[in-house]
Amino acid sequence: MCDPAGPGPPKGYRKGRLSSVEEIMRRVAVLLALLALLLPLAARADIIVINKGGTITLLDSGITSTGSRLVQFNKVKSDPGHALGSVYFATGALTSGSLLAGGTFSSVGSSFIVTGNNKQLPKGVLFSGTFFGDITWKLISGRPNKPQIYELDGNLTGQLYDGRTVTGSTSQTIYIYYNQVIKDHKGSLHLGQTNFNVPEPGTLSLMGFGLLAMAGTIRHRFSS
Repeated sequence: MCDPAGPGPPKGYRKGRLSSVEEIMRRVAVLLALLALLLPLAARADIIVINKGGTITLLDSGITSTGSRLVQFNKVKSDPGHALGSVYFATGALTSGSLLAGGTFSSVGSSFIVTGNNKQLPKGVLFSGTFFGDITWKLISGRPNKPQIYELDGNLTGQLYDGRTVTGSTSQTIYIYYNQVIKDHKGSLHLGQTNFNVPEPGTLSLMGFGLLAMAGTIRHRFSS
């Protein structure tokens, strides 16, 4: 006949020991949840890319840059008056708003390429990718007889020179003189900054070893 109170504790276990094991499991569950939240932050590091100068061509079919100098790639900075390489980008077509008032460009057919030509960096393409999602084109300030200041912002995806796939974002500040868009569709690229989120293999390995050690401790407590 079955005991209405249900089965008792496993043979060899006392009530106090069961409570201790349950408490350990609760603490481990909390710790694992915290690790899951912190892992994306701890396992990633930004590569910062800064570019200066260059010419912008502005058309309804898209915005294109030429001649922008790469002055910083991660922790490597160029000497004054020199460049580490170049930064080139092109958006898709204007989908809303206008070139003068600001609007949105498509990422279809876009590109973003960072090239190195300095002995401090690998020669050739350092990053090759595209925009994804909407690209925003904002009028920051504008006064008669003064340059109108615009900002181009968008998200990026692509590959680094070492084969790693990364995502990131870019913000490019562009100066356009009054009615210059109407006259010759040109502007001047003042400054751009791009941040790539790069997985850190070393950090991921340390996290993995920590989780393995924790699993070993749990096994030892249950088997003893």
